[in-house]
Amino acid sequence: MEAQIIIDTLEYDYIPARLFNVHAQGGQGDIPFTHAYPEVWVVRDEDYTRGREIVHRYEKTPIDTGVISCPTCHEENPRNFQLCWKCGSGLEVALYKT
Repeated sequence: MEAQIIIDTLEYDYIPARLFNVHAQGGQGDIPFTHAYPEVWVVRDEDYTRGREIVHRYEKTPIDTGVISCPTCHEENPRNFQLCWKCGSGLEVALYKT
């Protein structure tokens, strides 16, 4: 699930990416566990550095137990989300309004 959130975050910043090994965890035991990890690959080499910075920022996002309403679809999201789980819109605008 987290790998898909990273894919969505990258694509929100116009960085095309692909997710590999989505269903590989079912093969654990038959294949090495390191081959079953989900992998996020950036499509264009020139996006790698910026994509890595975005992923690093995502990984450093503090955990907040509050909720925030999406400005587009009005769905409640955890306050630490950067994108709405329902419609994929950015939540930065809503954060600055609260």
